[in-house]
Amino acid sequence: MPVNPWTLFYFLTILSLSLPYYSFVALAVNQQGQALLSWKHSLSGSPEALSNWDTKDETPCGWFGITCNFNKEVVQLDLRYVDLLGKVPSDLSSLLSLSKIVLTGTNLTGSIPKEIGILEALSFLDLSDNALTGEIPSEIFNLLKLQELHLNSNQLEGSIPVPIGNLTSLKQLTLYDNQLSGEIPSTIGNLKRLQVIRAGGNKNLQGPLPQEIGNCTDLVMLGLAETSISGFLPPSLGLLKKLQTVAIYTSLLSGQIPPELGDCTALQNIYLYENSLTGSIPSKLGSLKNLQNLLLWRNSLVGTIPSEIGNCIQLSVIDISMNSLTGSIPKSFGNLSSLEELLLSENQISGEIPAELGNCEKLSHIELDNNQLTGTIPYELGNLSNLTLLFLWKNKLEGPIPSSISNCQNLEAVDLSQNGMTGNIPRGIFELKKLVKLLLLSNNLSGEIPREIGNCSSLVRFRANNNKLTGAVPPQIGNLTNLDFLDLGWNRLSGNIPEEISRCRNLTYLDLHSNSIAGNFPDSMRKLVSLQFVDVSDNMIEGTLSPSLGSLSSLTKLILEKNRLSGPIPSQLGSLAKLQLLDLSGNELSGNIPASLGKIPALEIALNLSWNRLSGAIPAEFAGLDKLGILDLSHNQLSGDLRYLADLQNLVVLNVSYNNFSGRVPDTPFFAKLPLSVLEGNPSLCFSAIHCASDFGDRSTRRRAEAARVAMIVLLCTACALLLAALFIILGSKRRGGRGFGGDHERDVEGDGDVEMGPPWEVTLYQKLDLSIADVAKSLTAGNVIGRGRSGVVYRVTLASGTTIAVKRFRTSEKFSASAFSSEIATLARIRHRNIVRLLGWGANRKTKLLFYDYMSNGNLGALLHEGSAGLVEWETRLKIAIGVAEGLAYLHHDCVPAILHRDVKAHNILLGDRYEAYLADFGLARLVEEDTNSFSANPQFAGSYGYIAPDASIMVVCCCFLLESYASLFGRTVAHDNCWEDNLLLDKRFGTVANEQDVYLAMAIVCPRADYLPNNYHVQQSFQIMRHSSQAKSNSKQP
Repeated sequence: MPVNPWTLFYFLTILSLSLPYYSFVALAVNQQGQALLSWKHSLSGSPEALSNWDTKDETPCGWFGITCNFNKEVVQLDLRYVDLLGKVPSDLSSLLSLSKIVLTGTNLTGSIPKEIGILEALSFLDLSDNALTGEIPSEIFNLLKLQELHLNSNQLEGSIPVPIGNLTSLKQLTLYDNQLSGEIPSTIGNLKRLQVIRAGGNKNLQGPLPQEIGNCTDLVMLGLAETSISGFLPPSLGLLKKLQTVAIYTSLLSGQIPPELGDCTALQNIYLYENSLTGSIPSKLGSLKNLQNLLLWRNSLVGTIPSEIGNCIQLSVIDISMNSLTGSIPKSFGNLSSLEELLLSENQISGEIPAELGNCEKLSHIELDNNQLTGTIPYELGNLSNLTLLFLWKNKLEGPIPSSISNCQNLEAVDLSQNGMTGNIPRGIFELKKLVKLLLLSNNLSGEIPREIGNCSSLVRFRANNNKLTGAVPPQIGNLTNLDFLDLGWNRLSGNIPEEISRCRNLTYLDLHSNSIAGNFPDSMRKLVSLQFVDVSDNMIEGTLSPSLGSLSSLTKLILEKNRLSGPIPSQLGSLAKLQLLDLSGNELSGNIPASLGKIPALEIALNLSWNRLSGAIPAEFAGLDKLGILDLSHNQLSGDLRYLADLQNLVVLNVSYNNFSGRVPDTPFFAKLPLSVLEGNPSLCFSAIHCASDFGDRSTRRRAEAARVAMIVLLCTACALLLAALFIILGSKRRGGRGFGGDHERDVEGDGDVEMGPPWEVTLYQKLDLSIADVAKSLTAGNVIGRGRSGVVYRVTLASGTTIAVKRFRTSEKFSASAFSSEIATLARIRHRNIVRLLGWGANRKTKLLFYDYMSNGNLGALLHEGSAGLVEWETRLKIAIGVAEGLAYLHHDCVPAILHRDVKAHNILLGDRYEAYLADFGLARLVEEDTNSFSANPQFAGSYGYIAPDASIMVVCCCFLLESYASLFGRTVAHDNCWEDNLLLDKRFGTVANEQDVYLAMAIVCPRADYLPNNYHVQQSFQIMRHSSQAKSNSKQP
């Protein structure tokens, strides 16, 4: 069909006239709008809030988040908490009038564009709460009109740029919760108008607080918490008259609190807790009339609490706990009418609790525990109607619990444990409707538990262990449906366990041990399905064990020892799948051991069925108890053999004595190192096929064997003594022939003749340290010596930042120093463990070699045990140290690939941290053990310290072992198996703890001369853990 030319002409004319119109519509928005639309199109989010950003608008002035001035120039971009998901706009050349940008919480990523520096009118920039990375661009510091800069809560790196001092108009600077590092530049002092600086949460922000901060005279808020800021607080802080808050907690501050801080008269909040501040609390702080919060806890403050603090009448919270403060609590604290929390725990405060505290009517928290307070609890504390928490435990308080305490109707937690409180428990204390926690452990309280206890329905935790309480457990205790923890052990309670206790459906912990409770074990206990721990041992419980105990599915520990229980052990106990410890010893139980006990999958701590009347054989199912650590079947009437115990790989303690077992003892390393005392009393038990008939012969044969044993021991001791003397002579001649370990070395290292501290130095640091070799050199003096060894001397060195480290300087005159230096670096640089000393770095020049370590304030184990009265160390502390050493060695021997042999483990090479944590040190003799054990010499060269040689490596013991083997061939056992020593030779009586068989066993195992009898480090570690559990189980009833 032909096209009419006039029609085509008309169509083209209309089209050409329309194009300019549509082009105008498409380009209606100005350049500012085009720049903003371009940025919008780059975003990946789905911001519905930007839906009105329309190209048809002439200007963006009506768009969401956009504000214009009278000239229709965009002056504000405010899109806080909109899901943009993109980058900060960089095309800003058409938005030069912007004075405010707020893009907080908009999911922005990437870096801050340097183009932002062209916005000369910008006075407010907030990019906080995003995921921005990279460094802060220096171009930002060209914005001379900038008053607020908020970059907090991002992932920014690098340092705070020095040009920040150019922003002389800046009032608020928030950089907290980033990954900034480096020091705070001294140019911060140029910001005269600065009111707020918050840079906390930057873990790598370090160095001292510059004294120039005192020039920021308008400063109101100084926040540098949770950083690595170190050194002293500058006295120039006293110039900040408008300062209201100082928050530099959980950092590395040291030195004293500057008294000049008392000149900051507007100060309201001092948060300096968790630092290393020393000295006393300045009395000048008492002039801070506006002070509301004083938090100085966990520092190293000493001296007394200034009475002038009582002048700070606005104080709401005082927390100076966990320091070393002495003296008494100032009576002037009674003037603090606004005081809500008084926390002074873990100090050395003495004297009486001032009755004046009863005037502080707003007090809600009083924590004075772990001090040396004496006297009685003031009756006036009953005036504190707002009191919710009262902690006075572990002091020296005495007298009765004041009845006035029942007036504190808001009390929720009371802990008066470990004092000398006497008298009865006040009845009114159980009328407190909000009381949740009442701890009265380890006092001298007497009388009966008040029946009013049933009125305290809110009670969750009640502990009155280790007192002198009498009477029966009141049946009203069944009203406590919220009760979770009931601990009444070590009292003088009598009567029966009340049936009503079964109504305490939330009960998880029940401890009634060491009382005079009689009657049957209530069958209704089956209803307590939440029970996890039950200890009713050392009472007079009688009757049979109910099969319903098997329904306590949450039970992990069941201790019923030393009662009068009779009858069979219910097989239903095998249903307790979570049970870790079962102790039924010291009863009158009879019948066979249920096979179901061998199927309890969690049974790993102990199974004790000793001192009963059990009969029959050990069930075959016991072979499956591969996690069990302690098994005691002694003093029963059991028979059969011990074959099902042969493969219990984790067994540490075993006792099967005084039964009717027969047959051969399993031929395993574990049974080989058992003392005879745990096997005796089984006449038909033998140790080998050859000697089965002779090991337990008639009395005359045994007397002859005993005489031969004594003769062999005398011969053994004589030979060992002679060999020891010969070894001593040999070692003495070596010492006289060569240079000794004493004077020459000490003079060599402390003199200056061979010391070269000059360049060139090679320094490698594995941790961030503000370290100068010149400063280190100045501290290498005799006065700073904290230890000496063959390879060198260790010094205490305090760096310019206030950080204290240990520096080991190797002796230049020793031939093996270079190898020891290299060995220590090669070893410690590649391993990390909480019980191995941390190597911070090293430095070396032509003649001097230095290693840098963490400083351990409590010295070494050798000094702790053997120097002066410090040798009287509690057993719990020794056990903690032993566990630490065992875990460190287990890591070296079993977790490192290749394994590492320390080769010089001794008391002086075990360092002790602030809380007596053990750290293995001195790896100069350490040696890697390759997987191919054949390459490891069977007769390694002697290493380590004189005075100790590994038992299986010495020539003396080779001879001794020969004698032992001769003895074994005669009598079928080894001397190492016999209890030749008395208990008081194995365990220091000063510990104040009675040695149990497990402790003695471990001590014997450690001195055992046979390598194949020695437990490996994992077994030693497990032994210690079991000891610790036993110790904790005993102390659990004493500690709140």
